[in-house]
Amino acid sequence: MRRGSLSLAAQAFVWQLVVLALMIGTGAVLAVLDARRDHDVATELQVRDVAVSVARAPSTLAAVYSPYPSGLLQPTTERIRADTGMDFIVVMAPDRTRYTHTNPERIGKPFTGNIDLALAGQTFTETFTGSLGPSIRAVTPVYDGGRVVALVSAGVTRARIGNQVASQLPVILGVSAAGLALAGFSSFLLSRRLRRQTHGLAPEELRVLYEHHDAVLHSVHEGLVVFGAGPGPAEVVNDQARTLLDLPEGPVHRSDLPLSLRQMTWGVVRDETHVTTDRVLLVNQDVVSWDGKAIGTVLTIRDHTELRAVLGELDSVRGFAESLHAQAHEAANRLHTVITLVELGRSEEAVAFATDELQLSQVLIDRMLAAVGDPALAALLLGKVDQAAERGVSLAISADTALDSTDPLSPQEAVTLVGNLVDNAIDAAAGTADKSVEVSVGHREQHLWVRVADSGPGMSAEMFARAAERGYSTKSDHAGLGLALVHRLVDRHGGAITTTAAPHSAVVVRIPLREKS
Repeated sequence: MRRGSLSLAAQAFVWQLVVLALMIGTGAVLAVLDARRDHDVATELQVRDVAVSVARAPSTLAAVYSPYPSGLLQPTTERIRADTGMDFIVVMAPDRTRYTHTNPERIGKPFTGNIDLALAGQTFTETFTGSLGPSIRAVTPVYDGGRVVALVSAGVTRARIGNQVASQLPVILGVSAAGLALAGFSSFLLSRRLRRQTHGLAPEELRVLYEHHDAVLHSVHEGLVVFGAGPGPAEVVNDQARTLLDLPEGPVHRSDLPLSLRQMTWGVVRDETHVTTDRVLLVNQDVVSWDGKAIGTVLTIRDHTELRAVLGELDSVRGFAESLHAQAHEAANRLHTVITLVELGRSEEAVAFATDELQLSQVLIDRMLAAVGDPALAALLLGKVDQAAERGVSLAISADTALDSTDPLSPQEAVTLVGNLVDNAIDAAAGTADKSVEVSVGHREQHLWVRVADSGPGMSAEMFARAAERGYSTKSDHAGLGLALVHRLVDRHGGAITTTAAPHSAVVVRIPLREKS
């Protein structure tokens, strides 16, 4: 997959920083503008109060009527200006002649600005560029009775207001910087978490990965189940997995899997055979790691039901072939014996030997065909007799065996059922002193009844159930895949399978007959 573009986490981090910087910068500008507006409002109130206070002072009216108003008013207004933080306090005559000013050189000169409203008896504020520059000023009348005899103007320059706002800038900028640093750190932490979750992939790579992932999941012919490291539901379950494992729609937990798959250990599993009620499955499991840490497991599942059926038939054919090979070898030995007896001139003994051997073989075949009406099952049992003999095990067909058909099983199912049970019994009996196996089949009490006993130690009911549930074969345990296949077949036909350990080890299968319509 191509690289080069920034990862999703890096892009998210950059965009978050840009957005946060813009938001915090905008907030800082708004905070400065708001501080300036607040200072303007506060200044308007302040200059108005100062101007009104000076105009209403009795000393002001008295000084206006004195021969030298400036000499009395200038010291007083300058003291008040210094105490209140005003940039100027001007007392003037109605004709605009100044009595006082911050700059004494301007005393006696006309006042610049609007005074019409004040002459009309109103107090007002305005922003005006006067002799000291742009300022916020208030103008109010001085009354003598009902007559305006003078005017008072108090003001603060814009430069002073700007200095006051500037004094707050370090606080505003400090708060903005702290906010940006905190937001940047939070964004960094979020970016790290996003990087871990996306494995550092870029958006384009994530899109391509998703498209390929979705296409593969729906096209692959193997079941795929992906679990994370935690106990939660599967992160991925494709359509084939739901079909093979008979899983419902919606989230899938490990508890929803067949029992043998639930009991799988965490680790690598290769070509393990599991048997469900309807299928034989080949399962592989791999552990997925990232940066040396296990992050989950991947189960791949293949359907081996048909293949296992073919292999079962192949095993039966191989057994027949091995049996025929053994019989051919034995027949060759007997033929050599007969030929040698004839060459020695003992013809009567040769005839008697050949007749006895033929009679024994024919008796066994006749008895088997009479007891078991299905030729495939009869051939299987004849082959198993020779197989058991090669391993030193005596395989006997019980006297109560009587089966005219394999109903309700098909001949192939009957071969699978009896063949697996006999193979397990031969394995168990081969290691004992008695080395014997007995097979009994028949229809009893509206059931197909199969009993295979052996001289082995047998299994308890708990061990038997556990071996059947396990669903995969082991070389150290004779009841592996074969027993699981038997259980699957019995369950499919609504039958029952039990085991006994005393007085002889035996497995008994009962399958109900179908009702005839």
